[in-house]
Amino acid sequence: MKGAPLKRPDRTKFYLNMTIVVLLLAWSAYKTDASLINLITNSDQMFQIVWEMLPPNLSYMSTIWEPILETIQMAIIGTTIGAILAIPIAFFASQNVSKYPVLYYPARFILNLFRAIPELLYATLFVTIFGIGPLAGVLALVVFSFGIVSKLLYESIEAIDPGPLEAMTAVGANKLQWIHYGVIPQVTSAFISYFLYTFEVNIRASAILGMVGAGGIGFLLERSLNQFRYDNTAMIVLVTFIVVMIIDYVSNKIREKWL
Repeated sequence: MKGAPLKRPDRTKFYLNMTIVVLLLAWSAYKTDASLINLITNSDQMFQIVWEMLPPNLSYMSTIWEPILETIQMAIIGTTIGAILAIPIAFFASQNVSKYPVLYYPARFILNLFRAIPELLYATLFVTIFGIGPLAGVLALVVFSFGIVSKLLYESIEAIDPGPLEAMTAVGANKLQWIHYGVIPQVTSAFISYFLYTFEVNIRASAILGMVGAGGIGFLLERSLNQFRYDNTAMIVLVTFIVVMIIDYVSNKIREKWL
């Protein structure tokens, strides 16, 4: 007996989804004036700037060291403080720890509120309040790190194995013991990983924050661009790239060794 003939799957849904995607792309390109033709016709200007960036001004390195160190210091302080502040709010936002909607719903609302605003806007706000300098950048990175780490951490807390927690509850452990011996050991490695990831992101972010006056290498980058010294800009980009690659390498080694 012959088997039933195979039917070709219905492609209507696929074609409909692709049509919607194409229409959204076309509408977005129209509204934002994003034109591939303009990109191609003005490519000569882009190559001209790249040509003016070569070779990088090696003598400018002596001017770069202090701002790049300030950028790293900003990232260290901002990430550390933000990650520490994220720990308690992550516990409140975790449904399996706080258990009461009156606690975890407001905590999640706060996290969503902090993450809804980009770090560049925070930096601009803090520059307006505290003036130009690294303090504004540090505060922006604190808020940014708080939003990222708390979100990732509370999701990790909700995904832990409930077995040890149920066993501790059965023997009469209180809430602090429950968290200290049942929750923290299961999320410590994840927290360290989130901390390192956020630190890497903040190194890149702090370079941009300086362009709005929040200190660091970004302030120097903004000045070189305004002066049309693209050879200096190339040197800044090169040094920043090397620093980011070194930090990524060290972070990966830490993860391999401890996680």
